[in-house]
Amino acid sequence: MRIGIDLGGTKIEGIILNNDGEIQHKIRLDTPVGDYGEVVESVCQITEKLQGDCNMTVGIGTPGVLDAQTSLMKNSNSLCIDGKPFKRDVESRLGYEIKVENDANCFVLSEALLGAGKDAKCVFGIVLGTGCGGGLVISKKLINGPNGIAGEWGHNCIPTSVRKLIKRDRTCDCGRVNCIETVLSGRGLRTTFAERFGYELEAEEIAAQARLRNEEAKSCIDIYASQLALCLSTIINILDPDMIIFGGGLSNIKSLYQLVPDYLCGLVFSDSVKTKIVPASYGDASGARGAACLWSQD
Repeated sequence: MRIGIDLGGTKIEGIILNNDGEIQHKIRLDTPVGDYGEVVESVCQITEKLQGDCNMTVGIGTPGVLDAQTSLMKNSNSLCIDGKPFKRDVESRLGYEIKVENDANCFVLSEALLGAGKDAKCVFGIVLGTGCGGGLVISKKLINGPNGIAGEWGHNCIPTSVRKLIKRDRTCDCGRVNCIETVLSGRGLRTTFAERFGYELEAEEIAAQARLRNEEAKSCIDIYASQLALCLSTIINILDPDMIIFGGGLSNIKSLYQLVPDYLCGLVFSDSVKTKIVPASYGDASGARGAACLWSQD
């Protein structure tokens, strides 16, 4: 058995994962807002409750990544852990070593080992939600790269063909302009709808109205699918993965799994596109599951 913690902007979820992939126990707390010490303490409290009298390994998925040179967190824009020695502080509080990894990497690791990609060799996972993360697993091994940012496609610049589909430049939370995240996140979908139709709807409402055959919402989802396909085509041309797995709130838009493959035809440098586009098997639970599997990567 092993412990996995998913540290998010709104909630902290901890699980005990059995070796057969089943969750034995789960604890969830609200994430403290703006107080780094409270975040560390909450993570440790959940871990201690799950640990009990056992001696289980602990993995934690977080926004951003741990900088190997400084041992400080970076790119954690949604949490106050950015620039902090989060791993060291948690280890000091618990008294033993833990693993810390980007939450999108935990998501794709979970799906590649236990979920939708368990029979695939090369799996690229994307998280379409508040942000737009990604991760890569090849032959069951998580790929990080020397900068620790492998799979961070959401902060590539949008292709020129996508830029033509938006009316004005968009500033990303990272400070750059026209990152893929500014188009494919929930905020990106909301902005596209407002640009097209002159009033605002939240991403969830756009998806719901599209299911009810509202023509404006259906048109916006279609534009979103074409933008998503354009951005994914560059990933397929470079990595040629067996499977791309969608996670995050926007992955629940069922029409994407028909629209995106259709749009990919003609965009990828191949006569046919054999890469499978599928939803995650475990949804929101993938982050904690993947964190629990981090020690298997040694």
